[in-house]
Amino acid sequence: MKIPDNKKIILFDGVCNLCNSTVLSVIKRDKKDSFRFASLQSDIGMQLTKERGIDTQKIDSIILIDPGSAYFVKSTAALEIAKEFGGFMGFMGSVLLFIPGSVRDMVYNFIAKNRYRWYGKKEQCMVPTPELRDKFL
Repeated sequence: MKIPDNKKIILFDGVCNLCNSTVLSVIKRDKKDSFRFASLQSDIGMQLTKERGIDTQKIDSIILIDPGSAYFVKSTAALEIAKEFGGFMGFMGSVLLFIPGSVRDMVYNFIAKNRYRWYGKKEQCMVPTPELRDKFL
């Protein structure tokens, strides 16, 4: 599968209910069609993390890849995604990036650690509807 070089790629935990609902929320707000998605558990997700030397035992919830540029993890990934939407959400994403990553990631890690207990998890990765299939790698 060809990785688009003009789209940012969001890798997410495909069995996490919180992650899946977040992906659907991003799709809804992605008016500029900036993003493509893949689960961390998919072949393409494993390929992309391996190519970048990302240990998915340590980072297992969200990764944002800007092809040919950089990748972001944890709270930085979430805030970089928010910045894409502009408006209040984009403004807050930009402002919160001024908080040191170690502080932001303490909150992020607490939520990520408890996400299955609070939101549940699926037995298998989400299968996109036919309308959304083009958004997934």
